[in-house]
Amino acid sequence: MTQFQNDTVAVTTDTKQAASVFNFDVRPDKIGVITIDVPGEKVNTLKAEFVDQFLHVFKQAQQVSGLKGLILISGKPDNFIAGADISMIAGCKTKEEAQDLAEKGQKLFSQIANYPLPVVAAIHGACLGGGLELALACHWRICSLDDKTRLGLPEVQLGLLPGSGGTQRLPRLIGVSSALDMILTGKQLRARQALRLGVVDDAVPLDILLEIAVEKVKKGIPMRKSLPWQQRLLVGPVGRYFLFNIVRKKTLAKTRGHYPATERIIDVVKEGLEKGMNQGLRAEAMAFGELAMTRESAALRNLFFAATSLKNETGSSEKPAKIERVGILGGGLMGGGIANVTATRGKLPARIKDINEKGISQALKYSWDLLSKRVKQKRLRPVERDQQMMLISGTTDYSGFEQVDIVVEAVFEDLSLKQQMVAEIEANTKPETVFASNTSSLPIHQIAEKAQRPEQVIGLHYFSPVDKMPLVEVIPHKDTSEKTIATAVALAKKQGKTAIVVGDKAGFYVNRILVPYISEASNCLVAGEPIDRIDKALVNFGFPIGPINLLDEVGIDVGTKIMPILVEQLGQRFAAPESLNVVLKDGRKGRKNGRGFYLYTSESGKFWRMGKKGKKVDSSIYTLMNIKPESRMLSSEIAQRCVMLMLNEAVRCLDEGIIRSPRDGDIGAVFGIGFPPFFGGPFRYIDSLGCARVVEILRRLESQYGDRFVPCERLVKMAEQNKNFYP
Repeated sequence: MTQFQNDTVAVTTDTKQAASVFNFDVRPDKIGVITIDVPGEKVNTLKAEFVDQFLHVFKQAQQVSGLKGLILISGKPDNFIAGADISMIAGCKTKEEAQDLAEKGQKLFSQIANYPLPVVAAIHGACLGGGLELALACHWRICSLDDKTRLGLPEVQLGLLPGSGGTQRLPRLIGVSSALDMILTGKQLRARQALRLGVVDDAVPLDILLEIAVEKVKKGIPMRKSLPWQQRLLVGPVGRYFLFNIVRKKTLAKTRGHYPATERIIDVVKEGLEKGMNQGLRAEAMAFGELAMTRESAALRNLFFAATSLKNETGSSEKPAKIERVGILGGGLMGGGIANVTATRGKLPARIKDINEKGISQALKYSWDLLSKRVKQKRLRPVERDQQMMLISGTTDYSGFEQVDIVVEAVFEDLSLKQQMVAEIEANTKPETVFASNTSSLPIHQIAEKAQRPEQVIGLHYFSPVDKMPLVEVIPHKDTSEKTIATAVALAKKQGKTAIVVGDKAGFYVNRILVPYISEASNCLVAGEPIDRIDKALVNFGFPIGPINLLDEVGIDVGTKIMPILVEQLGQRFAAPESLNVVLKDGRKGRKNGRGFYLYTSESGKFWRMGKKGKKVDSSIYTLMNIKPESRMLSSEIAQRCVMLMLNEAVRCLDEGIIRSPRDGDIGAVFGIGFPPFFGGPFRYIDSLGCARVVEILRRLESQYGDRFVPCERLVKMAEQNKNFYP
């Protein structure tokens, strides 16, 4: 139905839903504006059923006499189009169905690209995946300079490739090397970065976004810009040959063959450049269909859905208290990191209390250095850095703490000290202030033992480095109130973290499954397996860093401190080899003091790993531990020994209620310790192998290496009943 009123055209289609998704108005200057606003949703996402509706709007626009062009803009306050609706892919049963989805998107965007009048994308907020593919099909792209504006093609992070023309249009727009970098990493660009690369034609203040878009329409369809000479060299056959060889080798070195999407991205981009746009689009749609059916994509999409569902949960039956100010106890590495994410991501004032000025200065410097790095990378303006730094302050007494709503304690792992901190906070803050301990090993109920208000004491376990690690464990004890749980989860979310609520037992969840993994790697070392071979075996399995290397990074003293606690409370399966004590007695703490399992050198007090590709084992460690290094086991066997113990312990944690669901266990392992995302987490991985197969492997390892491999009762029962953790 078309209605003409006062030079304005209001277009609706036959369905009520379509009318509210695409609203078409014609301005008095004969420029059409299509406002995209998916009803009932916070963000715009593209769905397959929108394609015909969108094409209908375009047809209606063509009927408007004297129309000069079209502007596509979002009706949402802080996003353009956040991508395609991922659930559409989950609904596909065959690669042909998934390929059809891609072809529908390609059809729509080809219509936009071939529209006879100029089409401008006016972008504000997230413009990702299918949203950016739509924008790439437009003749002009203008974006706002707002910090919310992000542009990218993150499909690779879901084990997919851009399926609606992104692999073909982006290389032609900004050059093949820059496009491959964007598509293979899934990186998101801010407005100025997008402008420098040529992804957008202009970046302007939000309040003149529509005005500038109108100007672009009046300029007509632009001539295609020529690429810089460096990029033009890569378009030729010789340049392409060398570029794609280099990119393929570098990509394989990073992915180790675990992410098939990266290989297909390279192939499809190459095919489009060599055989033309149409052939490239056909190859893209076919690859999209095939990748959508892979185990890796299914696992990565499941993680995406799991993380998304956690974002919408409070972890509690009650609503959180209002958080306006945060107090932090301790100005060390953890305290400084917590203050940083509180101020820079949460936009909340962070007040640091330390026993001396040096600690406060270190914490402030931590944030200053991180923000200055962003300024240097032109991701932040100096004035924005200064504004964020103003949110962080310090004190050697409790001045200012009377106003804080929640205090995060990050002092030494000493029970009496933490109990003292609880008492001091209760004496120097308002009655409703929540006390959250960043302990990694001490039970929360013990920290709360002497509290006047134990219901407001909770654990909030961050991982180092705080600014990079996405996970937080929220640990209530039996007397913690539901409101306190919700408040702790709310703070974690404000800080940009993914929070899982876990049980108050030694090691909580992440450290509890990590310790057997590291201990078994140590057992392999004691048996004579070389350090670098052990680490390589687990990196090849899919971990970002090997277990011995990880011990060096977190600190050998810190990493081994929790082991005796776990042995005491949970049994001998957590015991580390005695020879690790020899390493500690030798003063080796790892990277932080330049002495560990790997060699380090120093300059101005800073340490880094030496040798080829940044790694070289300190061979003197073998003499110290009385080991003669010699490879005896297959890499796959080393990985299996370490991983199986982790899987077994994860199931125990579920059985004991340490984690609330397999979903939380998978998120905790992937986000907390880098369990290979392409497996989907420990529980998804067990399901893929089958419980019976896992029990069979554990029993074989038990017969070879001892009782620590005894499969837990729940796993055995599930194997007998042929059950999975997920439907």
